[in-house]
Amino acid sequence: MRFLVRDGFTLPDLAGSAGPGSAVTLDATFHDTPDSALARAGVSLRQHRDGSWSLLLPGRGGELHRPAAGAGVVPPDLLDAVTAFRLDAGVAAVRTVRAAVHVLSPAGAVLAEVRVLSARATGRRPSRVEVALVGGAAEDLARIAERLTAAGAVPDPADAGPSGDDGSAGAVVAGALRSEVTRILRHDAFARLRETMPDGDTPVHQMRVGTRRLRSDLQTFQALLDPAWSRPLRAELGRLAGALGGARDIEVMRARLHVTAAADPLVAVDTGSVARIDATLAGRQETALSALDEALRSPRYVPLLHELVRPPRLVGRHAAPAVKVLPGLVRKPWRQFEAGAAALTPDLPDDDWHEVRKLAKRARYAADAAARIVGPEAAVLAKRIAKAQKVLGDHQDAATAADTWLFVARFLDRGDHRLAVTAGRLFERERAAVTRARAAFPAVWAAVCEENTTAWLK
Repeated sequence: MRFLVRDGFTLPDLAGSAGPGSAVTLDATFHDTPDSALARAGVSLRQHRDGSWSLLLPGRGGELHRPAAGAGVVPPDLLDAVTAFRLDAGVAAVRTVRAAVHVLSPAGAVLAEVRVLSARATGRRPSRVEVALVGGAAEDLARIAERLTAAGAVPDPADAGPSGDDGSAGAVVAGALRSEVTRILRHDAFARLRETMPDGDTPVHQMRVGTRRLRSDLQTFQALLDPAWSRPLRAELGRLAGALGGARDIEVMRARLHVTAAADPLVAVDTGSVARIDATLAGRQETALSALDEALRSPRYVPLLHELVRPPRLVGRHAAPAVKVLPGLVRKPWRQFEAGAAALTPDLPDDDWHEVRKLAKRARYAADAAARIVGPEAAVLAKRIAKAQKVLGDHQDAATAADTWLFVARFLDRGDHRLAVTAGRLFERERAAVTRARAAFPAVWAAVCEENTTAWLK
C-alpha cells in the first residue's frame, strides 16, 4: 500500500494502546527494483551502516542476516531468495529512504514495515510512504493506513488501477490463475531457503498446489485461452510440478512414517528399524530437494515466472458474462469425476482409485473458480468435493506408503529380521487405512451428489 505525501512529512505514531505494541526506527539503505516490486510484495532487503545485510520476508517470523559483502554488493543467497519478486537478472537498485520503521506486535513480532521515500528516490513522482504488511493482519494494515491518512498522507491513485473484475468469464478465469501465481511467488523464497512456513506447512507443498491448480485451470478453461499460449505454459508448469512432486512425495512419506509407527501403542514397532527407514527417506529427500534447487535456478524458470505474471491471452467467449459461460466449462470435469466415482468398487486396484482422486481435484478446482460468480451452490459443491478428495487422498497416501515401507526394507537389508517385521507391521497398518478409506467413500460421495449442490451444472 502506498501513499503520496508532501515534502517534510513526518511519520505519525504508528503504535499505541489501541494498536500494535511498539515501533522501531530502522537505520539502513533499502534496495529494491525501480518499480518498488519488493516493497509491494512486503519484502525488505537492506544494508545497514556497518555494511551488514538483512532480508525480511512476508510470513517469516524474523529476519535473515548476512555480513558485509562489499559496498553495495547484495549477498548472493539473499539476491537469489528474492528472485520471484524482482524477476530480472540485475542487482536491485538503491533507494534513499528518509525514514523507516518496523511496527511491532506486543510480543515483538514484526507486523509491518513503513518507509518514507524522498522524491529523488521515486523519480519525478512526489515523495511517498510505502507500507509493507509482513506478519500482521488486514486490521493492522487498516489501522496504520488510518493513522497515515490522519497525518496528511493520501492514498496513491496509481495503486488503485482498474481491477479488471467486470463479471466476465475472462475476468474470473484470470483471477483464478492470478491467485495460484501469487501462491507460487509467495513461497518461492522459502523453497530456496528450505524453510518451513510459520504455520508448519512447507513451501514445497504450497508451490506444488499452485502449479497443480494452474495446470488444472488451464485445461478446464482452455476454451477461453489462446492455445498457443496456454499449452506451452502448461507443459512448462508440468516440468516444475515434477520437481516439486518428487520433493513433496518424500516429505509426505517421512511425516506419515512416524504417524503410522505410533498408530498402535499396544503393539510397538522397533524404533531402530523405523529410524533406518527414515534415514533412507531423508537421503532421498535431499536428492529430491537438490533436483528442485536445480529447477528453481534453471534458465527456464525465470522466463516461466515472467509469463505467469502477464495477463492471460483470452479468446472465445471471454467477454461474455461468467454466470453464463462458466457452468458449461465446469460441467466437463464434474461429469468426468462423477463417472469415475460412481464406478469405484472396493475390489478395484489402487491405481483406479488414484485416477478418481485426480478427477476430483480438477472438478474441485473448477468449482472453486466458478464459486465467486455462480454463488453458494458452487462453493458448497467445491467443499463437498474437497471432503471426497480428502478420503481419496488418504487412500492414496496409505497405498503408496504401504508399498514404500516394503520397498525400503528390501533395499536396506533382506536379512534384517527386525526390519522385516517392522516393515510388515507398517504395511498392514497402511492397508487397513486403505480399507477404511474405501468404506468411508460412499457416504461422502452421496453428499457430493445431492441435488442442491449440482443443479447449477445441469
